Amino acid sequence: MFDKILIANRGEIALRILRACKELGIATVAVHSTADADAMHVRLADESVCVGPPPSKDSYLNVPALLAACEITGADAVHPGYGFLSENARFAEILADHNLHFIGPKADHIRLMGDKIEAKKTAKKLGIPVVPGSDGAVAPDQDAMAIAKSIGFPVLVKAAAGGGGRGMKVAHTEADLALALTTAANEAKAAFGDASVYLEKYLQKPRHIEIQVLGDGRGGAIHLGERDCSLQRRHQKVWEEGPSPAIDAASRARIGSTVAKAMQQMKYLGVGTVEFLYEDGEFYFIEMNTRIQVEHPVTEMITGLDLVLEQIRIAAGGDLPLTQDEVTITGHSIECRVNAENPVTFRPSPGKILQYHPPGGLGVRIDSAVYQGYVIPPYYDSLVGKLIVHGKTRAECLMRLRRALDEMVVEGIETTLPLFRALVREPAIIDGDYHIHWLEQYLAGQQPG
Repeated sequence: MFDKILIANRGEIALRILRACKELGIATVAVHSTADADAMHVRLADESVCVGPPPSKDSYLNVPALLAACEITGADAVHPGYGFLSENARFAEILADHNLHFIGPKADHIRLMGDKIEAKKTAKKLGIPVVPGSDGAVAPDQDAMAIAKSIGFPVLVKAAAGGGGRGMKVAHTEADLALALTTAANEAKAAFGDASVYLEKYLQKPRHIEIQVLGDGRGGAIHLGERDCSLQRRHQKVWEEGPSPAIDAASRARIGSTVAKAMQQMKYLGVGTVEFLYEDGEFYFIEMNTRIQVEHPVTEMITGLDLVLEQIRIAAGGDLPLTQDEVTITGHSIECRVNAENPVTFRPSPGKILQYHPPGGLGVRIDSAVYQGYVIPPYYDSLVGKLIVHGKTRAECLMRLRRALDEMVVEGIETTLPLFRALVREPAIIDGDYHIHWLEQYLAGQQPG
């Protein structure tokens, strides 16, 4: 087991990692920018090191500063959390060059799955169903048009090195394609330094379903069921739940088994999530995230497994905690990402939290690093915290979520709590009858179709 872990992140995920380390008896090092000097994980860690000024590139993405912090404190492993350097294969290699353990997958797998085109090719080879589309990058010429016609409009233009909805455009007709290709390529170049784009069939009303996996790096791998992340705004997840109200037990077993076998063939190490679009009973691979997910608590609530703790144990050479036959899904869980944003315009609302009261009671969990008097800085993401609830059934879970949302108090800044209080009372949400376009239609004042 590791002796001391440096947590190369901030906010709620840094605190989440710190808690897992404490339960394993591992010493912790918190790194922080000058803007995060009063952060909760900094206060609770055994040691802390300031790694730079507020901009991420000068602090949380500052690899030399992180290496220096490891050297100063004697840390022997680094947990990257999510975001920042969590899917940076070169960072993982640099740590290895300095005899430091990267708590995450092998660098080759991070690099492979970070390229959306290569990830899709790999998925195909491993027997995972994929969305119909181009075999590689396309250019705004006749070849792209021919491919689009063969797929059938509408088509989705996507950045090969993308994520978070950037470098992603829909072409509904032949006339739209040239502009969509150019715009997506320009966005991809600006955001990722890579203008490569590819084409996929644009599905009309799919669900976004992701399968949580856990691998030991030696050919052992299991899946832990699915999460439904279909409620999205600008391709960003807002509400996640598991199990999906749209998936039956047979479909779950089928896609879960397919994904687990693929991870076994890859000899995948640690936690990961394989993401699909699901429509008319069929799954279509879109990408794999080689890190812990923001919404991992949903899976923890329905399986009883501490995914961050297991991630650390397996990175240290441990075995899988259980076999596939021993995995059980119990009850239902929903997570709401409460952000410091205006609930109508979604304009960021950084500032000081004057009053803070998290909800409690049976089956209610808050993953948050804020406290009364904490100042949410304007430099990073706007996440206040994640409200996660669990119930014996989805109906019970929804009622518990409604109660918890009404109980939660965050004053001094604007938050998205009013949006969730409205959503939990929407008939379509109560019925589980929604898709990836539903929320944007709802927010636009349209009747979601």
